[in-house]
Amino acid sequence: MAAGMGVRMKPLTDKVPKPLVKVFGKSMIETIIDGLEEVVDKIYVIVGYKKEQFAFLPEKYPNLKLVENKEYEAVNNISSIHAVRDLMGTDDCFICEADLYVSDLSIFQEKPERSCYYGVFTKEATDDWVFDQDEAGNITRIGKFGKNQYMMCGVSRFKANDAKIIRDTIDDLYKKPGEYENLFWDDAVNMSLDKLKLKVHPIKRSQIIELDSVQELEAFDPNYKKYN
Repeated sequence: MAAGMGVRMKPLTDKVPKPLVKVFGKSMIETIIDGLEEVVDKIYVIVGYKKEQFAFLPEKYPNLKLVENKEYEAVNNISSIHAVRDLMGTDDCFICEADLYVSDLSIFQEKPERSCYYGVFTKEATDDWVFDQDEAGNITRIGKFGKNQYMMCGVSRFKANDAKIIRDTIDDLYKKPGEYENLFWDDAVNMSLDKLKLKVHPIKRSQIIELDSVQELEAFDPNYKKYN
């Protein structure tokens, strides 16, 4: 998902979409693509903000296709999954935020038996997205705020039937103007948990790096100005 405007990383994102911001000389989205290429047949990049800057990707990666999200300015990121609704449920899939720096490509090669969100454990209280789980490890809530639990890190993997359930939930939400526009796509997953059996796939914080601001980027890569 690469359609967003990356407002928290201004002023860099005034000129370049956040997934194309370079870290250690490589755009963040390409660290994800390089990992996915090893394990999937097709990659779909959902674009919106400054979409023309992504045009080089299909030339560089023959199995990659761009899909336009025409609603990205008016509707939250639920619109990005709606933009690929015809693909959801046709096969197993990863859903990845495109503004992540993946330092360990092997995370994509692991094969969880069930649909899952990748998660990083945090002991500290956080206002980020977290997963409540029952005693069997099934996810019972996806939402903000929590502590001593797994935190969302921007990568998830779904079996085809589960992807179809999520698609159908989003389709139903789109029939209710005024209710869906501010939703995240993860809200639709949360609404579908009674039909899904989702697990958390644990990873280390160092394997996927979320960089939300220029300050965080500079702390992680002091030489970022050379590339951007």
